[in-house]
Amino acid sequence: MSEPQKEERIVALLHGPDRAGIVARVSGWIYARGGNILHADQHRDRQEGIFFQRVEWIPVGNVDEEIKLFEDFAHADLQMETKMFRSSRKPKVALMVSNFEHCFSDIVLRCRSGEIACDIACVISNHEKLRPMSEMFGLKYFYTPISKETKSDAEKRQLEIIKESGAELVIMARYMQILSEDFLNSVGVPVINIHHSFLPAFAGAKPYHKAYERGVKLIGATAHYATKDLDEGPIIAQLVTNVNHRHNVEDLMRKGRELEREALACAVRCHVEGRILTYKNKTVVFD
Repeated sequence: MSEPQKEERIVALLHGPDRAGIVARVSGWIYARGGNILHADQHRDRQEGIFFQRVEWIPVGNVDEEIKLFEDFAHADLQMETKMFRSSRKPKVALMVSNFEHCFSDIVLRCRSGEIACDIACVISNHEKLRPMSEMFGLKYFYTPISKETKSDAEKRQLEIIKESGAELVIMARYMQILSEDFLNSVGVPVINIHHSFLPAFAGAKPYHKAYERGVKLIGATAHYATKDLDEGPIIAQLVTNVNHRHNVEDLMRKGRELEREALACAVRCHVEGRILTYKNKTVVFD
């Protein structure tokens, strides 16, 4: 027997200057139109004086019309910036990979099972290693080899692939190349990266080796939005685990792979479900 189809829901993310009565006015607007609020959460940054809210509701009538009306209301009456989502829509994503398969295969399986509500539009890699696995899953695989001399041309081709695929999010699933500022300025969609350390500690290359040399007792993984500043974009999710003097570099890498999978999956899920608001170089992530 097939599972019953879920009712269409609208998700709104709002942020703007804090003032009294915003929660009441938002809920009042939805109630007046006959909507049923399922979840609502808010946060106030006292230092910045900024209000953040995520509200999810079952609408009545035309969904697209209600989204447009709510956007107009939030902007004109509340002076709030908004991002709107509808639950039935699955965004397309582009996966960028190199030779490591653990994050790649994890994201693919979560998408195929419906755990993460998105469709993988294409896989882009600077190596051929993951082509057989991609084709086994029926995914379009694009090989874009990169060297110091060809980086600019390779990135232009990658941008073409992403645009043609219709991807609305790029996921760097252990893609071991630094995306240039020109790429990030041109891609036109958010880029989520997984870095194998607890940023800001051990940014850059070989963080597990650096952690081992430093003798830390915790290692971590960080999922963040990629920006022109290497490993300094807004952090979405971080996970850690304990290590001790008995663990060698290979042990740290093994334990770290588990963290990388979970942190990246958490970040992607929160993004596609409309749970993240960014401001300055920070994020508000609603649970």
